[in-house]
Amino acid sequence: MASHANNPIADQDPELWKAFVAEEDRQANTLELIASENHVSAAVLAAAGSVFTNKYAEGYPGKRYYGGCENMDAVERLAIDRAKGLFGCDHANVQPHSGSQANQAVLLAAMSPGSRFDEAEQKEKNPDQPVRTPGDMILSLHLDHGGHLSHGKNVNISGKWFRVTHYFVDRETGLINMGEVRRIAVECKPKLIITGASAYPRIWDWAAFADIAKEVGAMLMADIAHIAGMVAVGLHPSPVPVADFVTTTTHKTLRGPRGGLTMCKEAWAKKIDSAVFPGLQGGPLMHIVAAKAAAFGEALKPSFKQYQQLVLDNAKALAESLMSRGLNLVSGGTDNHLMLVDLRKQYPNVSGAMAEDWLGLAGIVVNKNMIPFDERKPMETSGLRLGSPALSTRGMGPDEMRTIAGLLDKALASSGDSGKLSAIKSEVRQLCKQFPMPAH
Repeated sequence: MASHANNPIADQDPELWKAFVAEEDRQANTLELIASENHVSAAVLAAAGSVFTNKYAEGYPGKRYYGGCENMDAVERLAIDRAKGLFGCDHANVQPHSGSQANQAVLLAAMSPGSRFDEAEQKEKNPDQPVRTPGDMILSLHLDHGGHLSHGKNVNISGKWFRVTHYFVDRETGLINMGEVRRIAVECKPKLIITGASAYPRIWDWAAFADIAKEVGAMLMADIAHIAGMVAVGLHPSPVPVADFVTTTTHKTLRGPRGGLTMCKEAWAKKIDSAVFPGLQGGPLMHIVAAKAAAFGEALKPSFKQYQQLVLDNAKALAESLMSRGLNLVSGGTDNHLMLVDLRKQYPNVSGAMAEDWLGLAGIVVNKNMIPFDERKPMETSGLRLGSPALSTRGMGPDEMRTIAGLLDKALASSGDSGKLSAIKSEVRQLCKQFPMPAH
């Protein structure tokens, strides 16, 4: 961040500037273990705060509703071409403001909505009104088992517009049972099968899902928000060859700005573009599209694959070290950047919410998370979700992950003792000093 003397925020709005200074200090001096967060490069940060924030650019390159968009067109075409080069997809829309909107674009383009209702009750109350047709059927991983809100949760628009049936992970193994997925799909006959998750630590078998989708006449969507970086460099199988639609956020393992990306087969290109604009959004955030272009350019460099390998190596080292200390991980480990810690065995009286608070006081940033078949409520939980992308960006390696596992375990064993947590925080700050944030 620029110095106080050169920063217009510091000069014009000292009250706001205090929050900037505090957040920079927080990020620099804590261990960021939230699996969905990362640190962008100086180039991505500069693009996100650039002059492109000043311009409306409704429409698409060459077909805008405003004048003066020639530079917007160049930036967006660059982002599109780079996204297509990264993932090998037929078509890419770089305008979605978020991963959820990237998913909504697929639902709007390919599905017919309805609403949740009780048919008998509706007929009784309004006998003269026609019964509304229910929405098309989605089959997706249940939120409590690692899925995402935008995959059909009833409080989300995806669950309000469409009928939803879920598949689950196995109680014993923590893995998705493809035979069970097939059984459910044959029974419910979905129009769309959604794969991908926000908390599933294992490899996705895209081909098996594609076979099931073909058997039941469904379309297939893969949400790779968490694993996009690994998919881009070939360290996780890609769903692009077999899925009708592939969506992702552009932050997380892609290490770009906060935003979304929707990819599809060429046959769906026009409908996806129309769903994003004018279906869901007006003007794109062109400063964020520029930052996406910068991030995609970085991801196309050989060093990005080295980074993704470090993310995987670090996740494995952290997982193994936690398990060696007696902590239980859902599915017994991880194949990607994240892991789910089940606290019930080692710390049965510690909820995920308590653990998150204690670790925060120790300078270790995590998020509480439901585990499969969790008996606790969503705001309490029995688990934690941990990930390695952000610390890998700072250059930490497996040795540091093993050190961090020890600090994390000490914090969980502290019973919330402020003195013990303060001592751990001092160790955390010393470790952070050895691995500075990316130069901003």
